[in-house]
Amino acid sequence: MRKLINIDLHPLTVWNRYFAEFSGTFLMVLLGCGSVAAGWGPLAISITFGVAVFTAIILFQPISGAHINPAVSIAFAAKGDLETEALPGYIIAQSLGAWFAAMIVVDGATTPSVSLPQAWGIEIAITLLLMYSIHVLVRRKSSIFTLALGVGIMVSILSFIFGEFTGAGMNPARTLGPNIVTGNGHLILYIVAPVLGAVISNFISGPLDEEL
Repeated sequence: MRKLINIDLHPLTVWNRYFAEFSGTFLMVLLGCGSVAAGWGPLAISITFGVAVFTAIILFQPISGAHINPAVSIAFAAKGDLETEALPGYIIAQSLGAWFAAMIVVDGATTPSVSLPQAWGIEIAITLLLMYSIHVLVRRKSSIFTLALGVGIMVSILSFIFGEFTGAGMNPARTLGPNIVTGNGHLILYIVAPVLGAVISNFISGPLDEEL
């Protein structure tokens, strides 16, 4: 299986990878939450988040894997596709990137409009679906463009369908930055639930598993 990291033949230092994760997450939050600050509608916001993720993967996937999401990094580390010693740096870089972007846009906090049990269920489920789609694309040895397009579309779809219920966080860093800057809570929900969903996806057999 082709991993999402270290696919570049040229040696890259771990700091290059951390900076790529910082930059990719910064870009995603700046554009996505910027669309919220601009007052755009749900469809436009969802598409913007998808485009931001697509762009970040195109730009930074060859360097760090462009996880731009602590839940994704934790799931890959648990699966053995990211060195455990690199995981803390990835999470810190992603969180700082989101926080820096949030200080610019000062908007885009995620808050649930449903009960907390429902919000937990939604965030776990949609992050599981997102991470599973990533696993499938990686198993298929997709090109960077196909990977970026597939993940970007999935982010847009899930954001549009579930955004009105929980904000469709799916990403602890994406929530951490805006919610801290705007003074919103529910951090445990938006940090723990996506991680649970992403890790659970590791245990779901893929359609190509028997062929690999």
